[in-house]
Amino acid sequence: MESRRCRQQSRRSALAGDALTGSAHFRPRGWLRSGHVQTVLGSLPPTRWLTRRRAAALLSSAQEWLLDCGEQVRLQGFLTPARVATDAAGRRIAVLLHGWEGSADSSYVLSLGAALLAHGFDVLRLNLRDHGETHHLNREIFHSCRLTEVVGATRAVAQRFPQASLYLAGFSLGGNFMLRVAADADAPASLTGAVAISPVLDPAATLEALERGLPIYRRYFVRRWSQSLRKKQRAWPGTHDFETMLRLADLRAITAGLVQQCTDFPSLQAYLDGYAVTGSRLAAVRVPVSLLLAEDDPMIPAAGLQRLASSAKLSVVRLRYGGHCGFVQHLARPSFADRFVIEQFEQFERFEQFERFGVP
Repeated sequence: MESRRCRQQSRRSALAGDALTGSAHFRPRGWLRSGHVQTVLGSLPPTRWLTRRRAAALLSSAQEWLLDCGEQVRLQGFLTPARVATDAAGRRIAVLLHGWEGSADSSYVLSLGAALLAHGFDVLRLNLRDHGETHHLNREIFHSCRLTEVVGATRAVAQRFPQASLYLAGFSLGGNFMLRVAADADAPASLTGAVAISPVLDPAATLEALERGLPIYRRYFVRRWSQSLRKKQRAWPGTHDFETMLRLADLRAITAGLVQQCTDFPSLQAYLDGYAVTGSRLAAVRVPVSLLLAEDDPMIPAAGLQRLASSAKLSVVRLRYGGHCGFVQHLARPSFADRFVIEQFEQFERFEQFERFGVP
């Protein structure tokens, strides 16, 4: 028994080592070394157009799916089957989750989805509650501690495809959610591994970074969140009234107002702590988990990495460059983050085979 534990530990260490070795290949040049350029590049028209062109097959074959997440909650997803059919036991389904105020059609989601599809994965692009055009689906408003419904979404996928292996990848807040799913006791048994790109680690630190950073980021999120809250009001007339909060036009003040008006948390800090992955949160992960973060990320302080729980199943890759959910080397090609996720998924698959069959 002790020998088997040693082999498993060696295998996990090897997977982490592979990830760190691969990270050395990301060396952007010139203006792509700017963390701010990396952060905003995906939102600019030329990049969006090039990404959607690469994702043509992903989008044209996508099927809308409303997932029953339990407790009468529904989340929207878009499933694109792999172009090469596989038997039920060999099916690999990648569930992708966007960041806050993004959607299943965000450029970084489409880019990764297209790359995974080309590598034989079925791809499910999931929308969080009140993201995309889903404000009408659920009465209560979205907040970042609604983990149960995201776990429920992964369980719905597993129930529909009981013989398939499930892989998770998320960006920013979506990465934070996927890390928490991987540590949740109710996550489906078919979950094989999870990758988080630029995930929110300590929400309080992220809020402070946004407040201290360039005004463009604060204005972007205030504008997008305000639009979303107004959509929610229109979708549920007479149910929600966010006008007082919206007049504040301040990220911290709006968040505090939402916590007071729409949640049971006693304070803003309690709410922020509720979805932090620092501390002991990731000590319970039962599948391999990989995390990619850049030191020049203007929203996620890399110092938070030092406060993650130690786990043999957690692999962390910290790069000098990449910005927030950027990691772009060539505008017309998949990003380093795309390649990283694919490599990690393939390593997770080999690790699962090793765990199940003892295959080296």
